[in-house]
Amino acid sequence: QVQLVQSGGGLVQAGGSLRLSCAASGRTSSTITRGWFRQPPGKEREFVAAITRTAGSDGKYYADSVKGRFTISRENSGNTVYLQMNDLKPEDTAVYYCAAMVGYCSGPGCRDRRLYNSWGQGTQVTVSS
Repeated sequence: QVQLVQSGGGLVQAGGSLRLSCAASGRTSSTITRGWFRQPPGKEREFVAAITRTAGSDGKYYADSVKGRFTISRENSGNTVYLQMNDLKPEDTAVYYCAAMVGYCSGPGCRDRRLYNSWGQGTQVTVSS
């Protein structure tokens, strides 16, 4: 069993920055892939970013809407992942969730929320105009 605890989030003006953190505990050896999703008000949960372990480095994937503005990273241990969010826009307003997947991913598999096994509690990010 894996537990994910999030921190960060808050209220920021458009153009500002925030960093989200997600710490894993329990059976962390199974958390090969880590991801971030978000759920805007009144909408379904959508993919934001993912990081998956490869030989000697991490592979990263981003939704088109955040590419070039958001950066996903992880500690060397792999237990804590981060989402650095720059140049925030009002449309980024959502509840953000971290997640963990057993195994590797690429392409559509990294964006499929059904393949993630563990989820954090969620944290609110609000971007004002």
